[in-house]
Amino acid sequence: MTTAAQSSIDNRKSKISLYWSLTKPLQSGLLLATGLAGYMSARCPVFNVGTILGLAGSLFLAIAGSTVLNMWWDRDIDAKMGRTQKRATSSGAVTENEVLRVGLILSVVGVGWAVAMDALYGLIVFAGLFFDVVVYSMWLKRRTAWSIVWGGISGAMPILAGRALGLGVVDWIGLTLALGILFWIPTHTLTFSMKFAKDYAAACVPTFPSTYGLAATRATIAISSVLAALAMVIAGYGIGMDWGFLRLLGVLSAGLLMLAVAITFKPSERVNFGLFKYASIYMLAAMILVVIEVM
Repeated sequence: MTTAAQSSIDNRKSKISLYWSLTKPLQSGLLLATGLAGYMSARCPVFNVGTILGLAGSLFLAIAGSTVLNMWWDRDIDAKMGRTQKRATSSGAVTENEVLRVGLILSVVGVGWAVAMDALYGLIVFAGLFFDVVVYSMWLKRRTAWSIVWGGISGAMPILAGRALGLGVVDWIGLTLALGILFWIPTHTLTFSMKFAKDYAAACVPTFPSTYGLAATRATIAISSVLAALAMVIAGYGIGMDWGFLRLLGVLSAGLLMLAVAITFKPSERVNFGLFKYASIYMLAAMILVVIEVM
């Protein structure tokens, strides 16, 4: 192989790596896990391999596409924040037009694939992308701290979409699972906004801590944690979880609540970071419980 050919291959690998990082694989993977759990919660046979692969592929592409588009839109404020200055979009490692094209292609293919599988499923996937990119990022993120509610609605769409694909309808259990995600997201994002308050201030992005103060933010985290745990337990009962699994979900929820109480009455950087990490572990564990229980 010639040096020029090897250099071309290396450049392509480097570009792919850059775009892969723009999809936020861990965050996208967690949302994808909720979608798969939503589908399995409808007690769909695990051997529906074609449908599961279609769900995974279409949902991941739609989530990744919306994330890349968010990166494209936020490239100016990302350049002002220490934790995001090295992103490919804000550092100039990729061009604006390239990022926009990739985001649009991923989004169109993901949503189109979802619609081809099932109209209702596709509509919910599109709604998630629309709320995330247009309503949350483009319209509200730079205007109000309450943008996280709309971002939360977007984050709740994958699990609702998965269950709707399994059932063919939207039911109360799917809505309750979605509420569990919606109420969980403030626990995750508000702890993050407290940790990186200076970054958000430098970019002039309004957050709950900067708008309402730390005490109100911690109270909001505690309340949202209670509601998230309650919604997940109710949904688990509605799915028909075995009492053993339901008790384990209750124990996991209790851990979330204890950390929420701790951050309210004994706030510290350590507790704040612990709650941020545990929130992701809690949601992933809850989704795994749903999948294991219905298999």
